[in-house]
This record gives sequence, structure tokens and C-alpha cells, in this order.
Amino acid sequence: MSSSEGPKGEFKIEGTGRQLKKTEVDFMRLIEQQNLQRVQKLQRQRRNNKLTGIVLGGTVLSIYLYSMFSVKQEKFLDDFEEPVKLEVENKAL
Repeated sequence: MSSSEGPKGEFKIEGTGRQLKKTEVDFMRLIEQQNLQRVQKLQRQRRNNKLTGIVLGGTVLSIYLYSMFSVKQEKFLDDFEEPVKLEVENKAL
């Protein structure tokens, strides 16, 4: 059911020619305001969710990169010398 605005800002239902009552117009405006508030709340929630995802993703990426960089700098295994193997002669008895 669609309505159109006629002269003097009055709403009229198309096809029937019936004028909407003031209470009906007020109710329509109230519903429109509530719908606008709901949409704004959902948009704000969506924005906050995206921001949270970006922050978490950045944190994970930075921890990963830090781990790779710190492991790359470790040189304790490079200086590790394998102990000299002592050869023991087997004595034949």
C-alpha cells in the first residue's frame, strides 16, 4: 500500500482517494524515525566490528612478523661446535 503527499502536506492512499488521518501520518513518521535509528545503530555496529577485525588482524600479523624477525637474529646455533668424537681402539682380547 503506497501513499503520496497531496496538497497542504496531506497524505492520500493511491487508488482509494481516502485521506490519511493525522494519527496515521504521525504513526508513519514515528515508525520512520525508529527505522532510521535502527539503521544507524546497525551501521555503527558494523563499523565497530570492522575496526575490531582490523585491530585483531594487525596484532596477529605483528606477532607473526616479530617472531620471524627474532628467530632470524638468533645465532646461538651458528656458534655451536660439535664435540670432537674420541675414537677408542677396540682391543682384541
